[in-house]
Amino acid sequence: MGVPSARSFALLACLALAAPAAAAERPAVVVTPGSNQSFRAALQRFADRSPAPDERRAERFRDALAAALEFSDAFQVLDPKAFLGPAVTRSPGGEDVVCADWTPIGADALIGGGLRVDPRELAVEFHVWDTARCSGLLRKRYRQAADADPAAIARRIADDVVEAFLGVRGVASTELAFISNRNGNSEVWVMNADGSSARPATANRSLNAFPSWSPGGDAILYTSYRYRNRPHLFLTSRAGRRAGRVLPELNGSVSQFRGVFDPSGRKLAVVLSGKSAAEIFTVNADGSGLERLTNHAAIDIAPTWSPDGRRIAFVSDRSGAPQVYLMQADGRDVRRLTYEGTYNTHPAWSPDGRYIAYESRVGGSFDIWLIDVESGQAWPLVDHPRSDEAPSWAPNSRKIAFTSTRRGRPDVYVVDVGGASLRQITQGAGENRSPAWGPFPR
Repeated sequence: MGVPSARSFALLACLALAAPAAAAERPAVVVTPGSNQSFRAALQRFADRSPAPDERRAERFRDALAAALEFSDAFQVLDPKAFLGPAVTRSPGGEDVVCADWTPIGADALIGGGLRVDPRELAVEFHVWDTARCSGLLRKRYRQAADADPAAIARRIADDVVEAFLGVRGVASTELAFISNRNGNSEVWVMNADGSSARPATANRSLNAFPSWSPGGDAILYTSYRYRNRPHLFLTSRAGRRAGRVLPELNGSVSQFRGVFDPSGRKLAVVLSGKSAAEIFTVNADGSGLERLTNHAAIDIAPTWSPDGRRIAFVSDRSGAPQVYLMQADGRDVRRLTYEGTYNTHPAWSPDGRYIAYESRVGGSFDIWLIDVESGQAWPLVDHPRSDEAPSWAPNSRKIAFTSTRRGRPDVYVVDVGGASLRQITQGAGENRSPAWGPFPR
């Protein structure tokens, strides 16, 4: 075919998104579909040991930490009115903890600490106790600039608490990229995992799509029409990477529809199309070493890497309708993965390597399904009369973000991998779609 037009790009986007409206002793909890794990946490107000103590500041910090713990869906924070022990932390390391004060109210965890603010720095020290075993699990300190958001430390603490009890880190301190037209154009936005602090990452007033994080979280790869009104890959960078066009060496007639980093961050899988159907290539992150992986008359799109970087899942309509396929990272051993459903697309490989999430058309709408990569067993994760699309995994493999039109317009939602604790996380005007969950902060 000839050089793809904006309409062709939209068709490929629809196919890729399927969007017609486009602690060492404690074993880790194994999350299986249909299960939900919850602990009860007694969260004290941290003692404010600043030169100028502020009780309200300490209370706001407690509220932020409570919200981050509950976002994990692993903890229920108990009402301080039920406490038999002190509501405010007394000793820095919990040396005076009396477990008999906490087990009668059903607390599995006791979390306390102290904070100190001076003109230059905010320092927070915290401790976590397993009240059933009456043993300390964790003690740690965080520091940041005094004018930075204290809630950022609260989210990191919550993730530490989750890891202490479940053996897998929480994701309250992670971020999601997404596409929103709330300001009139489809730009790349970034927000905290709970939907707070949404801010634009691009402002080029063009058509932007398919955000994808670098493994280190220092850059977002995306597709944009900002250059010559054709789809090209661009990078938006915080630091350490060159922002701008990613593959400027390619012929201008080659459309670059999508790109995703491999787990090492040194290579990309990209979807390119020139005079033929869209195909999947790999290329080094510096633009060198372009290699073609697929070579078929059908459209091959939507690549996603396995966590070990050895395989790629992708979508092809070579069987007559879009289905998910697997291949080696060099293009060998192509095999079909999905057989249930006549229209399956937008695969996303879980960070633990066990599952691939994807969209499956059921009736006239799309639902999010999971498939076990090795056994091929598939089942619906989210089932709703409205369309649920574009799944993206949290870095701990416990949650999935996706786009849904269940309230009429597209918004980003988050759900546990067991299908519980569904919540809408984008608010405000405009359409919000195509979430991409970022890595753990470093």
